[in-house]
Amino acid sequence: TDPLRSIAAGSPAPPERCPLCGGANACAMACADPPAGPCWCAGVSFGAALLERVPPAARGRACICVACATAASAREASAAAK
Repeated sequence: TDPLRSIAAGSPAPPERCPLCGGANACAMACADPPAGPCWCAGVSFGAALLERVPPAARGRACICVACATAASAREASAAAK
């Protein structure tokens, strides 16, 4: 099944999938039991606009992936430069 379609329909988000693109999110908390260490996102700041895009069913359940976080950061930097 398509994880994005499931999340949009209100199903719980698979913790190993990005709730925005459906790709692997490389979350240390979801990938290993017990976690091998802190997640890559522990040192990253997520903007409010990016977090608002996460479907309600996925909030607090699935991490945004590096690609989506990087793209959002680039968009925010570009908008700030204008």
